[in-house]
Amino acid sequence: MKIYQVGGAVRDALLGLPVHDRDWVVVGAAPQELIALGYLPVGKDFPVFLHPQSREEYALARTERKTAPGYHGFAVHAAPGVTLEEDLARRDLTINAIAQDEGGQIIDPHGGRRDLQARLLRHVTPAFAEDPVRILRVARFAARFTDFSVAPETTALMCQMVDSGEVDHLVPERVWQELSSALMQPRPSQFFDVMRSCGALARLLPEVDRLWGVPQTPEHHPEIDTGVHLMMVLDQAALMNQPLPVRFACLAHDLGKGTTPADMLPRHLGHEERGARLLRGLCDRLRVPTECRELADVVTREHGNIHQSLGLGAAATVRLLERCDAFRKPQRFEDILLACLCDARGRLGRQDSGYPQRERLQRALRCAQSVPSAQIAADGQAQGLTGPRIGDLLRQARTEAVAQIEPKPH
Repeated sequence: MKIYQVGGAVRDALLGLPVHDRDWVVVGAAPQELIALGYLPVGKDFPVFLHPQSREEYALARTERKTAPGYHGFAVHAAPGVTLEEDLARRDLTINAIAQDEGGQIIDPHGGRRDLQARLLRHVTPAFAEDPVRILRVARFAARFTDFSVAPETTALMCQMVDSGEVDHLVPERVWQELSSALMQPRPSQFFDVMRSCGALARLLPEVDRLWGVPQTPEHHPEIDTGVHLMMVLDQAALMNQPLPVRFACLAHDLGKGTTPADMLPRHLGHEERGARLLRGLCDRLRVPTECRELADVVTREHGNIHQSLGLGAAATVRLLERCDAFRKPQRFEDILLACLCDARGRLGRQDSGYPQRERLQRALRCAQSVPSAQIAADGQAQGLTGPRIGDLLRQARTEAVAQIEPKPH
């Protein structure tokens, strides 16, 4: 029995990056041998075990054979006779097909170290085409390793996978898993660049794909192209280290612009409501978590109003806070403002611009929150008022509080 460290841990160590998770391959052993040594079996589709002390994953060397379309369409063969080289050959990219033995020696049968130096993402063998998830993984690696590019032959192979319909068999949960991970990488735009380059974005996220080539008004968007703007917004969100719900809201905020009628370009009137409808379909299809879905819905509907909020009076400002549910969910409202800040800065030449709308709405919310709502409700009930009338009193008090922060006219 021989044990080798494999995959991402070896890759990241060679790149001089911190290693967080280690994976191991066991060659020349049967499951019973590992169980006898105290390893805990956890694999469902193939033999994977947890180390009795470190709890790191140890997998028996295996090969795979394609049996049906899609991610799950594989027959796995794990046996003591499977070699390390055979196991490495089934992996996706050369930079992930590097192993290290217990003495520290590197085993690199597919030129992974060469591609690390060349900053290339290259597939190991033509068997890459058997698993459509690998398209998403390559795109995600491009977003993580920002100075890497995809080898031309790998791009060509991914194009063939899309044309053959293999990508259409991806399950929603796996698409969301890879998409959400890509959004959290240092440069999310590169994920979408790779997905567009092979045609996968049009198949998996058509609502996003159709934004490229759609013009916007140059006074508000010097970069003109809606798709270019979207990528700048996502990279701003990454630069500001925003959490996933904010980044997903940034991705979704302008979906409606992809369906603006030609005679309404480039102004995109009503794109917020169109975008909200498209967002519902996307979220249903990918089974997007509720926190991401709800934040994106508010940002999609209200980002234009938030951008224009410096010109709102006190009453309109309170109504905007109510539509954003800021009184019940103030922390989510802060995330809404952060997504709008990314949107404002995701424009050519405006990457470092200020965003006074955020400070003003934060101040307005604090003033409105200072109103003694419980006392107002009690007073209204004492006067025999019911829910809607009490709500009117509370809104009036909040409006008067917000009005105190507005500059007085000369």
